Amino acid sequence: MQYFPFGTTGVSVSELGFGAIPIIRLSFAEAERTLRRACDLGITLFDTANAYHDSEEKIGRALAPVRDTIFLATKTMKRDAASAAEHIDLSLRRLNTDYIDLFQFHQVALEKDWEKIMAPGGAMEAVLEAQKAGKIRFIGITSHSLSMAKKYVESGLFVSIQFPFNFIETDAAKELHPLAREKGVAILAMKPFAGGAITDAALAFKYLRSHENLFPIPGYDSVESVEQIVAFYEKPNEVTGNDLAAMEAVRSELGGQFCRRCEYCQPCPQGVSITQGMIYPLLASRMSPEVASEFASAGMDTLPKCTECGACVKKCPYTLPIPSMLKKHYDLYLGHRKAKA
Repeated sequence: MQYFPFGTTGVSVSELGFGAIPIIRLSFAEAERTLRRACDLGITLFDTANAYHDSEEKIGRALAPVRDTIFLATKTMKRDAASAAEHIDLSLRRLNTDYIDLFQFHQVALEKDWEKIMAPGGAMEAVLEAQKAGKIRFIGITSHSLSMAKKYVESGLFVSIQFPFNFIETDAAKELHPLAREKGVAILAMKPFAGGAITDAALAFKYLRSHENLFPIPGYDSVESVEQIVAFYEKPNEVTGNDLAAMEAVRSELGGQFCRRCEYCQPCPQGVSITQGMIYPLLASRMSPEVASEFASAGMDTLPKCTECGACVKKCPYTLPIPSMLKKHYDLYLGHRKAKA
């Protein structure tokens, strides 16, 4: 495992990170084994979020003994100061730590959310206060909107940008990554498997490792999954013509029939949580149907409000048949809720 500077922070972290969504579906004992194995193999960068069920608590319990050797990143989706301050303190308790290395504004894809964060009484005030108090070392941000992500990098307010990047979603390599490198902003590559759409891990990491100065944060749900991905980093990387052909085959197979979570379809005039509904099958495959149906219930229960007006279809850059997909995903959700009951 190699270690590289995390932007301009003066801190070096492992070239490979640990995305903590999948440990939601593990027991505390299984999560601890998985997290500690990652530490043993040299991973020091751990990324989670307040919204990820009991992920923070599992990390706090497993990694407290090695706290000084790791770099902890978490997030909030709150946009106002009071709620963000509550989330910071909650994350500190759950993570069993006195400080958070990287605190990120979670999924800021819309201009209105950015304006709320930066307005008087907005979440930025609470985060800056927490930083002054020593609760937070560095501030980052995540997004699924390329134009907004570039804006955040340009702002000079953040040490890191977290954005989707994989061999299906490649736009960031052309516009976002060069800008981030120019500004000294660390690049966290989320969705290395395109939210579950890519199943060939070796192929996924051949692509990621062919791009310098970024930190992929795949999710792990077992000791074996940690060992598998770390092993890719123990040998030289080579992308062959056959690999490129295989990547293109996956792109062709997927076509446009999957949600990239860009959120251009939002807001829905009927109040439907479109993105939550669109990603539910992938969420269920990662968290387990039982956990996902509870975790996503607030959003999924808005799907019956859909009137099939077509407003979302007009705004979707991939022209997905969103209403019909939402109906299919809602039926899947109801089946999971019934099975849970």
